[in-house]
Amino acid sequence: MIALSTAAQPQGTGSIPLTADQPQAAALPLAGLRGLIVGVANEHSIAWGCARQMQAQGARLVLSCLNEKARPHVAPLAEAIDAPLLSCDVSQPGQMEAMVRHALEHLGGLDFVVHAIAWAPADDLHGRVIDSSPEGFNQAMRISCHSFSELARLCEPALARQGGTLLTLSYLGAEGVVPHYGLMGPVKAALEALVRYMAVELGPQGVRVHALSPGPVPTRAASGLVAFDQLMAHASSSAPLRRLVTLDEIGACAAFLVGPGATGMTGQTIFVDAGVHALR
Repeated sequence: MIALSTAAQPQGTGSIPLTADQPQAAALPLAGLRGLIVGVANEHSIAWGCARQMQAQGARLVLSCLNEKARPHVAPLAEAIDAPLLSCDVSQPGQMEAMVRHALEHLGGLDFVVHAIAWAPADDLHGRVIDSSPEGFNQAMRISCHSFSELARLCEPALARQGGTLLTLSYLGAEGVVPHYGLMGPVKAALEALVRYMAVELGPQGVRVHALSPGPVPTRAASGLVAFDQLMAHASSSAPLRRLVTLDEIGACAAFLVGPGATGMTGQTIFVDAGVHALR
Protein backbone atom coordinates (compact mmCIF):
# COMPACT_ATOMS: atom_id res chain seq x y z
CA MET A 1 0.00 0.00 0.00
CA ILE A 2 2.95 2.35 0.65
CA ALA A 3 5.00 3.47 -2.33
CA LEU A 4 8.26 5.03 -1.15
CA SER A 5 10.00 7.46 -3.44
CA THR A 6 13.73 7.72 -3.94
CA ALA A 7 13.59 11.06 -5.76
CA ALA A 8 15.60 13.92 -4.33
CA GLN A 9 13.66 16.59 -2.47
CA PRO A 10 13.24 19.91 -4.27
CA GLN A 11 14.72 23.01 -2.72
CA GLY A 12 12.29 24.81 -0.42
CA THR A 13 11.09 28.30 -1.14
CA GLY A 14 10.77 31.26 1.11
CA SER A 15 13.43 30.13 3.57
CA ILE A 16 14.93 32.55 6.08
CA PRO A 17 18.58 33.58 5.47
CA LEU A 18 20.95 31.89 7.91
CA THR A 19 23.85 33.29 9.85
CA ALA A 20 27.02 31.25 10.08
CA ASP A 21 26.16 29.88 13.53
CA GLN A 22 22.51 29.02 12.82
CA PRO A 23 21.52 25.40 12.14
CA GLN A 24 19.67 24.74 8.89
CA ALA A 25 16.57 23.56 10.79
CA ALA A 26 16.16 27.03 12.32
CA ALA A 27 15.11 28.37 8.92
CA LEU A 28 12.27 25.88 8.51
CA PRO A 29 9.13 26.57 10.59
CA LEU A 30 7.84 23.00 10.29
CA ALA A 31 11.17 21.21 10.72
CA GLY A 32 10.69 18.02 12.71
CA LEU A 33 6.91 17.95 12.26
CA ARG A 34 5.18 14.95 10.69
CA GLY A 35 1.94 15.19 8.76
CA LEU A 36 -0.67 13.13 6.91
CA ILE A 37 -2.43 14.86 4.02
CA VAL A 38 -5.58 13.06 2.92
CA GLY A 39 -7.21 13.64 -0.46
CA VAL A 40 -4.60 14.71 -3.02
CA ALA A 41 -6.19 14.44 -6.47
CA ASN A 42 -3.67 16.04 -8.83
CA GLU A 43 -1.33 19.03 -9.16
CA HIS A 44 -4.31 21.43 -9.06
CA SER A 45 -5.75 20.21 -5.77
CA ILE A 46 -5.67 22.31 -2.62
CA ALA A 47 -4.26 19.32 -0.76
CA TRP A 48 -1.23 19.44 -3.06
CA GLY A 49 -0.79 23.16 -2.43
CA CYS A 50 -0.71 22.36 1.29
CA ALA A 51 1.72 19.47 0.83
CA ARG A 52 4.09 21.51 -1.31
CA GLN A 53 4.27 24.38 1.17
CA MET A 54 4.53 22.16 4.23
CA GLN A 55 7.35 20.09 2.75
CA ALA A 56 9.20 23.25 1.71
CA GLN A 57 8.94 24.43 5.33
CA GLY A 58 10.53 21.25 6.65
CA ALA A 59 7.68 18.84 7.37
CA ARG A 60 7.87 15.12 6.65
CA LEU A 61 4.69 13.94 4.96
CA VAL A 62 2.59 10.98 3.93
CA LEU A 63 0.01 11.63 1.19
CA SER A 64 -3.15 9.78 0.25
CA CYS A 65 -5.21 9.63 -2.94
CA LEU A 66 -8.63 8.09 -3.55
CA ASN A 67 -7.72 4.85 -5.33
CA GLU A 68 -5.47 3.18 -7.87
CA LYS A 69 -7.16 5.12 -10.69
CA ALA A 70 -6.00 8.36 -9.09
CA ARG A 71 -2.50 7.12 -8.30
CA PRO A 72 -0.87 7.98 -11.68
CA HIS A 73 -1.94 11.61 -11.21
CA VAL A 74 -0.57 11.84 -7.69
CA ALA A 75 2.46 9.54 -7.64
CA PRO A 76 4.79 12.02 -9.44
CA LEU A 77 3.84 14.69 -6.91
CA ALA A 78 4.55 12.41 -3.96
CA GLU A 79 7.89 11.44 -5.49
CA ALA A 80 8.81 15.11 -5.95
CA ILE A 81 8.59 15.69 -2.20
CA ASP A 82 9.84 12.22 -1.21
CA ALA A 83 6.55 11.27 0.46
CA PRO A 84 4.91 7.82 0.58
CA LEU A 85 1.59 7.64 -1.24
CA LEU A 86 -1.32 5.62 0.15
CA SER A 87 -4.71 4.84 -1.35
CA CYS A 88 -7.77 5.54 0.81
CA ASP A 89 -11.46 5.63 -0.04
CA VAL A 90 -13.07 6.79 3.20
CA SER A 91 -16.40 5.25 2.18
CA GLN A 92 -14.87 1.77 2.26
CA PRO A 93 -14.64 -0.01 5.63
CA GLY A 94 -11.13 -0.41 6.98
CA GLN A 95 -9.31 1.78 4.47
CA MET A 96 -9.01 4.81 6.74
CA GLU A 97 -7.72 2.65 9.58
CA ALA A 98 -5.11 1.09 7.28
CA MET A 99 -4.02 4.51 6.00
CA VAL A 100 -3.48 5.91 9.48
CA ARG A 101 -1.65 2.76 10.60
CA HIS A 102 0.75 2.90 7.64
CA ALA A 103 1.32 6.63 8.09
CA LEU A 104 2.23 6.13 11.75
CA GLU A 105 4.55 3.26 10.88
CA HIS A 106 6.40 5.39 8.35
CA LEU A 107 6.55 8.67 10.28
CA GLY A 108 6.83 7.31 13.81
CA GLY A 109 4.06 9.65 14.97
CA LEU A 110 1.85 12.51 13.81
CA ASP A 111 1.88 16.24 14.48
CA PHE A 112 -0.82 17.31 12.04
CA VAL A 113 -3.44 15.95 9.67
CA VAL A 114 -5.02 17.70 6.67
CA HIS A 115 -8.47 16.45 5.61
CA ALA A 116 -9.19 17.49 2.00
CA ILE A 117 -12.11 15.27 1.03
CA ALA A 118 -15.48 16.35 -0.36
CA TRP A 119 -17.98 14.59 -2.60
CA ALA A 120 -21.67 14.53 -3.45
CA PRO A 121 -23.58 12.65 -6.16
CA ALA A 122 -23.91 14.83 -9.27
CA ASP A 123 -27.69 14.66 -9.40
CA ASP A 124 -28.00 15.87 -5.82
CA LEU A 125 -25.26 18.47 -6.20
CA HIS A 126 -26.72 20.05 -9.32
CA GLY A 127 -30.34 20.08 -8.20
CA ARG A 128 -32.21 22.05 -5.57
CA VAL A 129 -31.36 21.26 -1.95
CA ILE A 130 -35.00 20.45 -1.21
CA ASP A 131 -34.94 17.90 -4.03
CA SER A 132 -31.84 16.08 -2.81
CA SER A 133 -32.30 12.38 -2.18
CA PRO A 134 -31.85 10.95 1.33
CA GLU A 135 -29.18 8.63 -0.06
CA GLY A 136 -27.27 11.45 -1.77
CA PHE A 137 -27.49 13.73 1.26
CA ASN A 138 -26.24 10.97 3.53
CA GLN A 139 -23.38 10.09 1.18
CA ALA A 140 -22.27 13.72 0.93
CA MET A 141 -22.39 14.13 4.70
CA ARG A 142 -20.64 10.84 5.36
CA ILE A 143 -17.73 11.45 3.00
CA SER A 144 -17.32 15.22 3.27
CA CYS A 145 -18.06 15.77 6.96
CA HIS A 146 -18.23 12.70 9.17
CA SER A 147 -14.98 11.33 7.75
CA PHE A 148 -13.21 14.23 9.47
CA SER A 149 -14.43 13.10 12.88
CA GLU A 150 -13.48 9.51 12.06
CA LEU A 151 -10.01 10.62 11.03
CA ALA A 152 -9.68 12.60 14.26
CA ARG A 153 -10.65 9.59 16.35
CA LEU A 154 -8.07 7.39 14.62
CA CYS A 155 -5.30 9.98 14.92
CA GLU A 156 -6.15 11.22 18.42
CA PRO A 157 -3.75 8.93 20.34
CA ALA A 158 -0.78 10.03 18.22
CA LEU A 159 -1.67 13.73 18.15
CA ALA A 160 -2.37 13.91 21.87
CA ARG A 161 1.13 12.77 22.83
CA GLN A 162 2.68 16.17 22.12
CA GLY A 163 -0.27 18.21 20.93
CA GLY A 164 -1.07 18.57 17.25
CA THR A 165 -3.42 19.99 14.67
CA LEU A 166 -6.37 18.72 12.64
CA LEU A 167 -7.21 20.83 9.60
CA THR A 168 -10.09 20.49 7.14
CA LEU A 169 -11.24 22.49 4.11
CA SER A 170 -14.46 24.47 3.90
CA TYR A 171 -15.88 27.15 1.60
CA LEU A 172 -17.87 30.39 1.83
CA GLY A 173 -21.03 28.50 0.85
CA ALA A 174 -21.13 27.18 4.42
CA GLU A 175 -22.01 30.65 5.73
CA GLY A 176 -24.10 32.10 2.91
CA VAL A 177 -25.79 30.97 -0.26
CA VAL A 178 -23.41 30.62 -3.21
CA PRO A 179 -25.13 30.04 -6.57
CA HIS A 180 -24.90 26.42 -7.76
CA TYR A 181 -23.11 25.25 -4.60
CA GLY A 182 -26.29 23.47 -3.59
CA LEU A 183 -26.05 20.48 -1.30
CA MET A 184 -22.43 21.14 -0.37
CA GLY A 185 -23.45 24.35 1.44
CA PRO A 186 -25.29 22.57 4.26
CA VAL A 187 -22.62 19.86 4.32
CA LYS A 188 -19.81 22.41 4.75
CA ALA A 189 -21.86 24.24 7.39
CA ALA A 190 -22.03 20.98 9.33
CA LEU A 191 -18.29 20.53 8.86
CA GLU A 192 -17.56 23.96 10.33
CA ALA A 193 -19.80 23.19 13.32
CA LEU A 194 -17.96 19.88 13.71
CA VAL A 195 -14.66 21.78 13.87
CA ARG A 196 -15.90 23.82 16.82
CA TYR A 197 -17.17 20.80 18.74
CA MET A 198 -13.99 18.84 18.06
CA ALA A 199 -11.87 21.78 19.20
CA VAL A 200 -13.65 21.78 22.56
CA GLU A 201 -13.41 18.00 22.94
CA LEU A 202 -9.75 17.70 21.97
CA GLY A 203 -8.45 20.99 23.39
CA PRO A 204 -7.65 19.58 26.86
CA GLN A 205 -5.24 17.16 25.15
CA GLY A 206 -3.48 19.99 23.35
CA VAL A 207 -4.98 19.10 19.95
CA ARG A 208 -6.08 22.08 17.87
CA VAL A 209 -8.77 21.93 15.17
CA HIS A 210 -9.42 24.36 12.31
CA ALA A 211 -11.24 24.74 9.02
CA LEU A 212 -9.48 26.58 6.22
CA SER A 213 -11.88 28.32 3.83
CA PRO A 214 -10.17 29.21 0.53
CA GLY A 215 -11.62 31.25 -2.28
CA PRO A 216 -12.53 29.50 -5.53
CA VAL A 217 -9.64 27.84 -7.35
CA PRO A 218 -9.87 25.59 -10.43
CA THR A 219 -9.59 22.18 -8.77
CA ARG A 220 -10.95 18.86 -10.01
CA ALA A 221 -13.69 18.95 -7.37
CA ALA A 222 -14.71 22.48 -8.32
CA SER A 223 -15.07 21.47 -11.96
CA GLY A 224 -18.17 19.51 -10.93
CA LEU A 225 -20.01 22.72 -10.03
CA VAL A 226 -22.28 24.39 -12.58
CA ALA A 227 -21.04 27.77 -13.90
CA PHE A 228 -17.82 27.60 -11.88
CA ASP A 229 -15.99 29.84 -14.39
CA GLN A 230 -18.53 32.58 -13.72
CA LEU A 231 -18.11 32.07 -9.98
CA MET A 232 -14.35 32.55 -10.26
CA ALA A 233 -14.76 35.61 -12.50
CA HIS A 234 -17.17 37.20 -10.01
CA ALA A 235 -14.89 36.43 -7.06
CA SER A 236 -11.89 37.89 -8.88
CA SER A 237 -13.65 41.13 -9.82
CA SER A 238 -15.39 41.66 -6.47
CA ALA A 239 -12.67 40.60 -4.03
CA PRO A 240 -11.04 43.46 -2.13
CA LEU A 241 -7.68 42.30 -3.53
CA ARG A 242 -9.22 42.12 -7.03
CA ARG A 243 -7.87 38.65 -7.75
CA LEU A 244 -8.14 34.99 -6.89
CA VAL A 245 -5.85 33.30 -4.39
CA THR A 246 -3.20 30.79 -5.41
CA LEU A 247 -2.55 27.26 -4.23
CA ASP A 248 0.70 28.43 -2.67
CA GLU A 249 -1.13 31.12 -0.67
CA ILE A 250 -3.64 28.56 0.58
CA GLY A 251 -0.85 26.12 1.39
CA ALA A 252 1.16 28.76 3.23
CA CYS A 253 -1.85 29.57 5.43
CA ALA A 254 -2.36 25.88 6.13
CA ALA A 255 1.33 25.55 7.04
CA PHE A 256 0.99 28.43 9.49
CA LEU A 257 -2.04 26.83 11.16
CA VAL A 258 -0.24 23.54 11.80
CA GLY A 259 2.99 25.24 12.85
CA PRO A 260 4.36 26.84 16.01
CA GLY A 261 3.00 30.29 15.21
CA ALA A 262 -0.61 29.18 15.69
CA THR A 263 -0.37 27.20 18.93
CA GLY A 264 -2.74 29.64 20.68
CA MET A 265 -5.52 29.15 18.13
CA THR A 266 -8.24 26.52 17.80
CA GLY A 267 -11.84 26.07 16.69
CA GLN A 268 -11.74 28.65 13.90
CA THR A 269 -12.69 28.89 10.26
CA ILE A 270 -9.87 30.83 8.61
CA PHE A 271 -10.56 32.54 5.27
CA VAL A 272 -7.91 32.82 2.60
CA ASP A 273 -10.02 34.22 -0.25
CA ALA A 274 -8.61 37.66 -1.16
CA GLY A 275 -11.22 39.18 1.16
CA VAL A 276 -14.41 37.92 -0.52
CA HIS A 277 -15.87 36.80 2.80
CA ALA A 278 -15.83 40.40 4.08
CA LEU A 279 -18.47 41.35 1.50
CA ARG A 280 -21.18 39.21 3.12
